[in-house]
Amino acid sequence: MTHYMELLATNQPWNLLIFMAVPVILAETIAITELYLLFTRNVHTWVKTLSRIAGGIAGVYFLGVTLYLLQVAVIPLTTSRGWRGIADVVAVGSYLLGVVPLGAITLLELGVVGAKYDEETRMKWHALWVGVFLIVAHIAMIFGMLNPTILGYQAPVEGQPLQQEMGM
Repeated sequence: MTHYMELLATNQPWNLLIFMAVPVILAETIAITELYLLFTRNVHTWVKTLSRIAGGIAGVYFLGVTLYLLQVAVIPLTTSRGWRGIADVVAVGSYLLGVVPLGAITLLELGVVGAKYDEETRMKWHALWVGVFLIVAHIAMIFGMLNPTILGYQAPVEGQPLQQEMGM
């Protein structure tokens, strides 16, 4: 099992809620409201408010998740050579890359980026970043669910040196 799946499976249901449900619910809320706004062009509605709230929270929340996981998982796994092959690295790396599009959406919502954009341009950038998040999140899920041995990982045999686990 990849560390991505192990994280979600451990400490049920809390890790699943914290690391998967909250970010995905926020991103899906942004995606659904974005579609509504793109199709109706009705930007003076509660849907726009909901989109702005979800967009404002998503990047800040995921930045916290990213910083936490870098500290408690990524750095320790890297320094101890504990990764379970390329699938593990791609799954965790893609998951953490979600901070870029969600952060960009938050920066748009806060007016830090694109403060002078017209509504049409803001909507286009919003939709682009939602799409980027969905791509990296799905790559993380696909590689996270993959058995790492399919891409060449060999679990260490008890008593075997760690270098052999990493193919050295």
